[in-house]
Amino acid sequence: MADLDHRQQRIIEATEKLEADILDFAGRLVAEPSTLGDEASALQVMETELKQLGFETEKVAIDLRFLADHPGFAPVPWGYENRYNVVGYRPADLEGGRSLVLNGHLDVVNPGCLDFWQDDPFHPVIKDGWLYGRGAGDMKSGIAAMIYAVQAVKVAGFGMQAPVTVQGVIEEECSGNGALACLHAGYDAEATLIPEPFGPTILTHQVGVLWFKVTVRGASRHVLSASSGINAIEICFPIIAALRSLETELNDGPRPEAYKQFDHPLNLNIGLFSGGSWPSSVPDEAAFHGRLSYFPDVRFNEIRQKIIQTIKRASENNRWLSQNPPEIEFYGFRSDGHAVARSLPAFETLNDCHRMLTGTNAESYIATCTTDLRAFQLFGRGQATCYGPVAENIHGANERVHIPSVMQVAKTYALFLSRWCGLVE
Repeated sequence: MADLDHRQQRIIEATEKLEADILDFAGRLVAEPSTLGDEASALQVMETELKQLGFETEKVAIDLRFLADHPGFAPVPWGYENRYNVVGYRPADLEGGRSLVLNGHLDVVNPGCLDFWQDDPFHPVIKDGWLYGRGAGDMKSGIAAMIYAVQAVKVAGFGMQAPVTVQGVIEEECSGNGALACLHAGYDAEATLIPEPFGPTILTHQVGVLWFKVTVRGASRHVLSASSGINAIEICFPIIAALRSLETELNDGPRPEAYKQFDHPLNLNIGLFSGGSWPSSVPDEAAFHGRLSYFPDVRFNEIRQKIIQTIKRASENNRWLSQNPPEIEFYGFRSDGHAVARSLPAFETLNDCHRMLTGTNAESYIATCTTDLRAFQLFGRGQATCYGPVAENIHGANERVHIPSVMQVAKTYALFLSRWCGLVE
């Protein structure tokens, strides 16, 4: 850890002494099964922690009266009653520094089939230097690291020359409306860091992502005369095949320079499928939900139209579908991608902090997914990136995060606070 002055060394030592607190807090967050619509208990744990650490706190609602017409708002089929984000605010002790937002999402995806998990996904377990559990990597340990980075500065005996805001948001995994609500409420800054579990890298590019639902109707019959009916499940197959062809077309077409290193950067996923009501009846309705990504220089409406036209052409080639066209709904993610220069001042400061700890420069990260950076890059006023711990199996069974990397994030963020916001003795 070369080039650390005595003040920075004090901050690093304070961070190291907080390791047990960081892991304890991360584990308590993991223990709360904060899937879509059930985030309240995790939000309460975070709010309580922030108050105990001396932050001013606020619950920030996703208020459709103000957000429904925002260009970044994603319409969803569920409601927002009694659902909110938690924000912690620490005002500046003295002027002269630059403001900072530390943002993390508390929502997690469903753990899926429990048979694939070695332990209860919501019972945090530490083994061989890893913390296991749903959300351990994506991204509750990162939230613990970022909050306690602020605490480390305080424990080391310093104030800061700029305000710092920490945000625990919902719906990063499906809409981005949580982070958008915090921005709309005025919680923005000259820089934003998000500890997404892509490792200690500096994210400069991420793709756009959209969600859609396709509903197909068939003609129900008793199975004894199945050939006279129309199986709604089976006639989804040519539509999905056509969408796969669109995926290939998008990957084989022009792409930004940053994405030329990938064999297959854009991905279609059929994530939900439902249909039928009885094994001996020809199903008369089926539906599937999909996710498709697109390059940063492409807009949502362009890809939306491509999906509509792809399904229309597939339907025109099917006698039943040509007379009974599928219904297409777009909900959730409609999040355009972005690309920014690595030379931004906040990125250079972050890289300097990383190098002070590791002796090497941080690698750039080109994302083939989306994160809440979409809100800050497209609608915020500051410079925003992701820098987070090393995690494995996020969205899969036996999700885990490497504990030494969590501590590296905490130390790097604490150093960033000292250099970007400025210290007060």
